[in-house]
Amino acid sequence: GGLLDLALCVWLYGRKIGKGFFEVTDFVAPLAPLGLFCGRLGNFINGELWGKPTDVPWAFVVDGVPRHASQLYEGVLEGFVLFAILWWFSARPRPYRAVSGLFLVLYGVFRFYIEFYRVPDAHIGYLFADWVTMGQVLSTPMIIAGAVLLYLAYRPKANKEATT
Repeated sequence: GGLLDLALCVWLYGRKIGKGFFEVTDFVAPLAPLGLFCGRLGNFINGELWGKPTDVPWAFVVDGVPRHASQLYEGVLEGFVLFAILWWFSARPRPYRAVSGLFLVLYGVFRFYIEFYRVPDAHIGYLFADWVTMGQVLSTPMIIAGAVLLYLAYRPKANKEATT
């Protein structure tokens, strides 16, 4: 829901300033992970979205059960790591849509991966095969959409378009 709302706002803002949708998203995408990090840090502070029980030495004990700090894992991958990769990538010449595509692919992959360490939402549980969660289902279209954007950005015809 948040991603769709953001897309609508970016589109409206782009129209207002006379920029294309992907010109704006390519500019905004490297900064979005910092907001994602803050959200995951908030989840940790609020004691929500804990991970599965574990015996790793860095586990957090929640109600007497050692658990993965999946919120912090997400914060590091979706926040700092994604920010660093996108910041580095966006500092170089690249075709339109490439930064946005890379954001979607990496955010989706990181989210899909961390779901293996997270307890699924209690009211939903696992959706398939005792391991597929709603987070993984929602991440899959992001990964596909990002791959399509990267393909469109780097196809031979796209290389003749202006780069940002």
